[in-house]
Amino acid sequence: MTNTGPILVVGELIVDYTLPHHAAKCKLRLGGVGHAARGLWAAGIEYSVAVFCPQYLVNEAKRYLAEFGCKEFLWLGDVVGAPNVIVISDVSEVSQQGYEDLMRDTKVVKFHSPPPDLDAYQRVVVFPGRFDINKLAKVFAEDARFSFDIAYDIENLSSLDAFRGRVEIIAISTSSTLFMELGNSDVEGLLDAIKMVSPEGLILKENRGGSRLFDIRAGTVEEIPATLGHTVNSVGVGDVYFSVMVGLSHKGWTEAAWRGCQAATAYSQSTFPDDIKRDVRRGFRLSLKELQALGGTVLPWHDRQSYSIYLAGPDFSYVEKQEIERVVDCLTYHNFRVRRPVMENGELKRPANEGDLRHMYHMDCQLLKKCDAVFAVPLKRDPGTLVEIGMAIQMGKPVITYDPKNENENTMVVAGSSVYSADLDTCLNGTFDAIAKLRAESR
Repeated sequence: MTNTGPILVVGELIVDYTLPHHAAKCKLRLGGVGHAARGLWAAGIEYSVAVFCPQYLVNEAKRYLAEFGCKEFLWLGDVVGAPNVIVISDVSEVSQQGYEDLMRDTKVVKFHSPPPDLDAYQRVVVFPGRFDINKLAKVFAEDARFSFDIAYDIENLSSLDAFRGRVEIIAISTSSTLFMELGNSDVEGLLDAIKMVSPEGLILKENRGGSRLFDIRAGTVEEIPATLGHTVNSVGVGDVYFSVMVGLSHKGWTEAAWRGCQAATAYSQSTFPDDIKRDVRRGFRLSLKELQALGGTVLPWHDRQSYSIYLAGPDFSYVEKQEIERVVDCLTYHNFRVRRPVMENGELKRPANEGDLRHMYHMDCQLLKKCDAVFAVPLKRDPGTLVEIGMAIQMGKPVITYDPKNENENTMVVAGSSVYSADLDTCLNGTFDAIAKLRAESR
């Protein structure tokens, strides 16, 4: 595979506005393909962009991207009826990120006619948007090769029929609606669907569980671990992964995927471009062998349901428990199998007689024994939850203790837990690590 000059990144330019929350101020960034551009710049890869955006963004985006090494800025089409602003409520992707595309119902994307000359670009990375993707096939040279990230704005793979035989690689994320339709329960169904487009491979981005590179020609699978740390901003991380991977594909898809993952990790841990560039370049000094030897967290989406997580907490109907509901949303979003004893075994009437108490105790103990790990939320120092934590520690099960109000800074709780934190992001990382270790031990 040869390097044939700058790659062209095609997609929408969007303004990302992150809402302030208790730990951080609001943040305004050039989003859409702006994320890919920053990642390519950080990785030292030559690129140009062909974008759809509102007219008000053109001059500012052109100037901004030139500072980030963009060789050529091509305005493919206008966006009217909407400002192309997305409001984001959760940048760490602990659960659904709450994207709000402002005025999306009135948004229209209009191709410029005639389109700019794109014949010089032979390698094209496409991030689909609200534009007619089939029109793209007609504006490039016949020998142009395309790579698609189909995580968003692709309803079905027939949208790519016009590119059949010209596709290098396809990327999809487990957070994608299309993934949920094609591959949520069975990766083979996703692969069968992807093969209809005849790409060389598929990269499945699985959030904190790493990613998998499926070499469709060779029939092999490469597991690429995630390097978990404090997530500063996860928006655009997948775009950086894929664009850097395609930009380095002359090294072979396997190394390209590992390098893309490196760049994505750095991008998730800072929003300051110079820091990202420094960390990416530093990481690239490692050989592929050294990088692979570092390891990380590998927990494929489809393996997560094989492990049960016992939810310990005052999950009762008469308790204010928004923190517990948030934990359930979080673990379910990441496809973990959550076992809620109060929901499964029922809730005793108050006051309960001794017989009923013993029966419920036995039922909950049996469920605890069956589970592989415990996620504890000891709100208000709930005694039942603290007992369950102790029992799980004694059984040798990993215990992740989320203490959002710092009510349980006790030696036995803190030191006995695999992870103890008031930060749900940290506890989620700990859950991925704990289950990934169980998976590794079982293989």
